[in-house]
Amino acid sequence: MPAELRFSASDSASGPPPPSVAGFQSLKTALHCAARGWPVHPLAPGRKTPAANCEACRQAGHTATGCSCLPAGRWCHGFHAATLDTARIEAWWGSRPSLGVGVACGPARLVVIDVDAHSSQRPARDRILPGIPIGDHVNLTGLASGFHTLAVLAALRQQPSPAADTGTLRVRTPSGGLHIWYRTDPHRRWLCSAGSSTGRALAWQVDVRAHGGYIVAPGTTTHAGTYTALPGATEPAPLPAWLAHELQRTGHLHVPAAVPAPRPVPPRAKQAVIAAGGDDTRVQRTLNAVLASVSDCGRASEGAGFSSTLNRAAYTLGGLVAAGLVDHNDADRLLRDVAAAARPGQERRAEQIIRSGLAAGTQRPLDLGRRA
Repeated sequence: MPAELRFSASDSASGPPPPSVAGFQSLKTALHCAARGWPVHPLAPGRKTPAANCEACRQAGHTATGCSCLPAGRWCHGFHAATLDTARIEAWWGSRPSLGVGVACGPARLVVIDVDAHSSQRPARDRILPGIPIGDHVNLTGLASGFHTLAVLAALRQQPSPAADTGTLRVRTPSGGLHIWYRTDPHRRWLCSAGSSTGRALAWQVDVRAHGGYIVAPGTTTHAGTYTALPGATEPAPLPAWLAHELQRTGHLHVPAAVPAPRPVPPRAKQAVIAAGGDDTRVQRTLNAVLASVSDCGRASEGAGFSSTLNRAAYTLGGLVAAGLVDHNDADRLLRDVAAAARPGQERRAEQIIRSGLAAGTQRPLDLGRRA
């Protein structure tokens, strides 16, 4: 972590810096994180929560899947908007310097152990270290925070506490907690959890930030103070093997469900392309191209940008519908058929994406130029 992103303890204790300094720092922090390969997204000014979605995206039933804001380069839906694009980062934080900086842990290949030090009642013994029995004869007096439970877990495994691991990036939070950053194997997907959860949890008052979550970037200032990188390593170290084992034991390792093999594009979809385009080769070429991009996603069991690819295809077909080149029902049917072939069993999800993409595309008629 470069010197300009480090803050002494006195910086946090003396309160947030002036808005102009904090704003300048936010842009530098965002650019620094992106340069490390950590996708970033805006946090609400002075807070550790994501910046608000646009009004349309706050409606009931609207999700990040198929959201037109994301491909348009607008932030919405928190970490789903995270980016490494320098121009977008400069546009976001350049126009709103009061925004904080969040890092999407999954795409950044990070697991962050979030240690809390909240004043709260101790839970039942079976929830202090999930999966590890603590007998009634054990005196729990003084066990009051995540620092304690994490230290106990480490001691049981004859390991030093991660909270004292100077070999990896550690960030003090304004509330007195600690974020311990580790990098992970790209072939493993770790999941988030809350230490107070009755389901998946590592330890009481120890949260896990991983795939499907985000972490506040060091150097970010909120109303409570600054997230301060501690002395020691300035980069995340590899996730220790013993800690990876504990995370796997407590259900943090994602095990993908069996995915049905992708089906070939149905012949009826190919025939519909011809019927929809008539003798207009411009329309046929456009339909073939956008539908092929969706079909190509079927070669991977997950990922491959399926949601964004289907959304772009629906947006394009919506433009053809608006231009009077394709019937709306034909466009809807084509997209459903190809999506079902690429992602069998996910028809409901695909339907939402298609509906949203078509609706957005019909607001912008697509001009294909002169007839071929």
